[in-house]
Amino acid sequence: MQKFLCTLLIFWAFPVQSQQALEAYIRLGLENNEVLKQQDFNLQKSIYALKEANGLFLPKISLEGNYFLAGGGRTVDFPAGDILNPVYSTLNQLTESNIFPMIENQRILLNPDNFYDVRVRTSMPLFKAELFYNRRIKSEMVSMQQLERAIYQRELVKDIKTAYYNYLKSLEAIKIFETALQSVEENRRINAALFQNNQVNRGVLIRAENEVIRFQTQIDAAIQESYSAQSYFNFLLNRKLDESIYVDEMEPIIENFEYSENSSDREELHQLDLSNQINEHLLGLSKSYLLPQLSAFIDLGSQGFDWEYNNKTQYYFFGAAIQWNIFAGGQNKYRKKQAKMDQTITYSQRDNVAEQLLLQQKVSIYNFKAAYSKYNGAAKQAESSERAYKDASKRYKAAQILFIELLDDQNQWISAQLQENISLYECLIKVAEIERANASFNLNTN
Repeated sequence: MQKFLCTLLIFWAFPVQSQQALEAYIRLGLENNEVLKQQDFNLQKSIYALKEANGLFLPKISLEGNYFLAGGGRTVDFPAGDILNPVYSTLNQLTESNIFPMIENQRILLNPDNFYDVRVRTSMPLFKAELFYNRRIKSEMVSMQQLERAIYQRELVKDIKTAYYNYLKSLEAIKIFETALQSVEENRRINAALFQNNQVNRGVLIRAENEVIRFQTQIDAAIQESYSAQSYFNFLLNRKLDESIYVDEMEPIIENFEYSENSSDREELHQLDLSNQINEHLLGLSKSYLLPQLSAFIDLGSQGFDWEYNNKTQYYFFGAAIQWNIFAGGQNKYRKKQAKMDQTITYSQRDNVAEQLLLQQKVSIYNFKAAYSKYNGAAKQAESSERAYKDASKRYKAAQILFIELLDDQNQWISAQLQENISLYECLIKVAEIERANASFNLNTN
């Protein structure tokens, strides 16, 4: 895939103090967001899984014990009397005594009765390829979870910025409607005076009063939209939904907005790279049957009858084991083929995702350019329509134009202000989208 870098400098007017307030809110959101806390829990879980995988390489010590009571069951006959009694009889005759008693044949119970065996067993794998691959996979999973957390953080930053700009946009809309309300109330006052002097008919006065009602209604609607934007913004920060949002004074200055078109640093691609590495480990795991497994153990304990304990009951027992899977009905072969197929799928996904991310960058840049062009046009229209409305207001007071002409200029001026306000914050939202597409926000700044 061809990679290239382009830098575009766009001079942008934006309030520095407001940006500082937004940065503080972003840090607050990164600390308090509930979903991000869940991401932290998942990351910690992955770390514990890695520690568990490391623990498999260490010796395992366990205390084990058995106690047996037996009766009946299999026995072994030992002809002790048949073997020794003739000898003892001859010895008694030679010694003319009964020193050597006659004994009976013995029947020995195989199951031990009143027998205990207590031991401390230490076991440890000497060589097991599965453990090495398992540890590598767990390590990559920790990195995967870290990248997943970073991806959500970037999405959260974009959402917080978008919500903040939408809230500011709603506040500006309220100001525009309040300014318009002052104008239409002034028009109503003027028309009321003209009506008293029989210079206009009642229809003009009613129209002026309707304009006041219309803008009062729009102010109420704008306030409700502002509450909605405020609630969503506080939701992202995990605060009370009705908590106030601090907005600094707007002090526009000219800043350079710089961005680069380069998708190689996106966490999504790093995730797929890690997936490729995990698939490599899984492929190695599927081949591990070719190697033997070695392990060893040692028991230190005591065993005897009637809970007797002395230097004769104490013992140690050492052992080593080897396991080498030679044939498993083709399971290992097909497991290896599955791992190779997973590799092929991941490689294909990475190429596709890389193209999608590059497309996202290009689209976000094009959208910003379009929004910036609309903002420039809306700013000029707002300026010219304001002049036109002021001129029309003067001419109406001089009875040079009709009231409906004044209303037309008034509506054009208000619409132009609203469009300028919308396009301004749409530009800022597009900037946030470019920042997200480039993964350029510094998540490590405290």
